[in-house]
Amino acid sequence: MRQIKNIIMSAVAAGLCLSFSSCTNDYESFNRNPNGVTKDETQRDAYAMRSAMLNLEGWVIPTDVNTNQFTECLMGGSYGGYIADSNAGFAGKNFGQFSPENGWSRVMFKDVIPKLFIYCGEVARATDDPIPNAVASIIKVSGIQRVTDCYGPIPYSQVGKDGQITAAYDSQEQVYNLMFEQLNAAIDVLTQNRTADFSDKADRVYGGNVTKWIKYANSLKLRMAMRISKVAPAKAQQMAEEAVNHEVGTMTSNDDNAELTLVSTNPFEIIMYEYNGGDSRVSADITTYMNGYNDPRREKMFTKTTFGGLVDNGYFGIRSGIAIPGGSIAHAYSNYIVATDSKLMWMNAAEVAFLKAEGALRNWNMGGTAKEFYEQGVKLSFAQWGANGADAYLADNTSMPASYKDPAGLNTYSGATSQITIKWEDGDFEKSLERIITQKWLANFPLGQEAWAEYRRTGYPMLMPVVVNNSAGVVNSARGARRLAYPQEERLNNAENYVNAVGLLGGADNMATDLWWAK
Repeated sequence: MRQIKNIIMSAVAAGLCLSFSSCTNDYESFNRNPNGVTKDETQRDAYAMRSAMLNLEGWVIPTDVNTNQFTECLMGGSYGGYIADSNAGFAGKNFGQFSPENGWSRVMFKDVIPKLFIYCGEVARATDDPIPNAVASIIKVSGIQRVTDCYGPIPYSQVGKDGQITAAYDSQEQVYNLMFEQLNAAIDVLTQNRTADFSDKADRVYGGNVTKWIKYANSLKLRMAMRISKVAPAKAQQMAEEAVNHEVGTMTSNDDNAELTLVSTNPFEIIMYEYNGGDSRVSADITTYMNGYNDPRREKMFTKTTFGGLVDNGYFGIRSGIAIPGGSIAHAYSNYIVATDSKLMWMNAAEVAFLKAEGALRNWNMGGTAKEFYEQGVKLSFAQWGANGADAYLADNTSMPASYKDPAGLNTYSGATSQITIKWEDGDFEKSLERIITQKWLANFPLGQEAWAEYRRTGYPMLMPVVVNNSAGVVNSARGARRLAYPQEERLNNAENYVNAVGLLGGADNMATDLWWAK
């Protein structure tokens, strides 16, 4: 049966990765079936496919430690309110102060895009099986969405099979439309082959389970649909309802969570503990919310501060965008509890429940009410972290995010804080939206890039403004960075396409210009 399905779907699979080329065979023996392959060739191609798939999976949330530090901690963590710099040597050149060096801000563009295309193409060259090709397409879209949400227009439809990005840019709307097309094609292929699991040696996320990949793809489609809800509401609703009402559906339990099992040390552990005693610490933004809510998940997520003297140690992060203190102070703030073998999360069921809650709030057909999905999201997150007390937490209608009192006495914040409570209340769209986004933000830690994207889309959660703004007046301290500037190399090596890209952006190529879906 699978062979028949493969024949039927092979033409579709050929287009799933933009870089597709067939494998060729060397027929050295007339005694062998001319339509078959040798055992050595089969093993070689199977190894090539496994290698390409595993490499591809390593570029959604990068497993390379140096790349991960730039994309998840220094950039995503700072802008998403999850993680802040604790290395004073970063002063004057970091994301938190709105002055990243070109070598920092180009990583998502110059490193991630080529790797996604190269490894997706290698999967296609290693096998014509539509199932791993469909999964590879889903993985590539997972990574590309993160890239376009950093810069806006990017090279996508015109990128060559070698991953060279000296190519024409697509508008962000065009990128999203193509990503939806590719996801839909992949979902169709996998749905028709849902029982045809592939080798677990080629997949460290779901162990080759096709049904799990369908759920993830639909969940990613829902995430993407919500991102464009302000600028393309009709398309957003269509894509979201298709994802939720698909015959396989989305993630609904923590068993569905997309998490990468690592063969080496978790990069967050290295960055936050081993590099210089820890180049990053937990952000004050998330700890102030969780302290105000007396959130039981804190002890599962964070260490307590280690300040000496008369300081009452607790769960206190360090502010982002400050004059970074020396290590003896910076390293005393709360840290992320992460082990060397902790899995690397891409997406969880809690986020999906909150996306459905927002969809229901917008009167989309999500299969339930906003309140039901909101409460489901909180319970899923508590279960994921192994925390108790979700019911009591959801019944709390008085607790609000706390003000930030810096235990080091350096960067206490006395400005306005969010007044949003935990318990669900019907009737006020904006308060309901803030409540959903706030709890989704808490549940999504440490996915800083996703948090930053949702902050730019909705304005929630309320984050503290930076103290040190080195953007020369370009970036508003309270509103924060809205995107990353294109790599300087694009101006030199891809000049004509770069000029066209700025036109597609609709504003200056700086960190203050809103992306298409945030306008």
